[in-house]
Amino acid sequence: MSHDKPTAVGGPLLTPTLRCLLWVFLVGMALVVWRFTVGLGPSTGLNDGYPWGLWIAFDVVSGTALACGGYAIALMVYIFNKGKYHPLVRPALLTSALGYTIAAVGIVIDVGRPWLIWRIPISVGKWNLDSALLEVALCVMAYMIVLWIELSPAFMEKWATSSNQGWARFARTFGRFMDKSLIWFIALGMVLPTMHQSSLGSVIMLAGPRLHPLWHTGWLPFLFLVSCIGMGYAMVVMESTLSSRAFNRQREDKMLASLSGVISGILFFFVAFRLGDIVIQGKAGLLFSSGLLSVMFWIETALFLLPAIGLATGQGKAKVGCMFRAGFMIILAGTLYRFDAYLVAFDPGPGWSYFPSIPEIVITLGLVAVEIMVFILLVKNFPILGGTSPVPAEGR
Repeated sequence: MSHDKPTAVGGPLLTPTLRCLLWVFLVGMALVVWRFTVGLGPSTGLNDGYPWGLWIAFDVVSGTALACGGYAIALMVYIFNKGKYHPLVRPALLTSALGYTIAAVGIVIDVGRPWLIWRIPISVGKWNLDSALLEVALCVMAYMIVLWIELSPAFMEKWATSSNQGWARFARTFGRFMDKSLIWFIALGMVLPTMHQSSLGSVIMLAGPRLHPLWHTGWLPFLFLVSCIGMGYAMVVMESTLSSRAFNRQREDKMLASLSGVISGILFFFVAFRLGDIVIQGKAGLLFSSGLLSVMFWIETALFLLPAIGLATGQGKAKVGCMFRAGFMIILAGTLYRFDAYLVAFDPGPGWSYFPSIPEIVITLGLVAVEIMVFILLVKNFPILGGTSPVPAEGR
């Protein structure tokens, strides 16, 4: 299919938006230095009952699901052969690559001895092959590399026109190599997130009775995988809408609207499967008798169902703004589902409580800020976004 060739947005780099994000990032990084100086105890709200908190529940468990836009769009383009969505591939891959990279940084900040992480992929003889966390660690590490390789043609296209002949020759040679071998990395990019997104469900499933029955089920790996696909599509809608407005690019209205049927189908399936599983297991009474957790469950369900109904009835197809709001609700629903599973509905026993400390919150904001900064810098300098820009994106 014929599509507009991706182009660099251009424009000034150090804009007011970048300056604000830079300050948030610098404050967050100063607190990272303090965290490594004083340790996890004084700098976080973590304890023996809650050995992981905001950095895992948001930066990793929720963050990688939000970064599944590349996975979700690749499923449509390469598996189901829906070539009309191809212009969404590079922006989705960039969002995914940045999301997984930030998740990896979050893990480094969270673990007690981060200087030993490099041993995980090479200490094959010491692997615990029954560990769900091992699978998550290996897949996330590998997928992060695969995502940047899948995105590399965008960098090679720019560097191939460099005035440095040696560098340009390398870019053209590597570009030709990627033309022939990219399909294998795409295939690997399909397998890895399927494995580790389901394994994130396996990790909390192993909590057993410590996880409330409304969330605990043998289908947790499957539910985590299905919900991450819905979150991935929603993130693509959010990214495309915000990018077109921020950089004055041509909006992909018809393309985004055509995704509404896919998104609503996934959401309806997720809610129906989850409710059906609860009823079959004889837990239906807990839907209304679990106090705050019952409320949280129904908030999750409402946040999944409202956008699904709106998109299915055609309300979301009429305007991109409706799609944007639906995408925001889906992201909120998926994030809340993961937060509840990993923190709110998790009970380590009497006497334990957790609430993220201010440094935890600010460091997370710093990581989000640097992710947005790098996205802006890359789309301004490399051919990632499709469409045209009728007015220069000055000052953005």
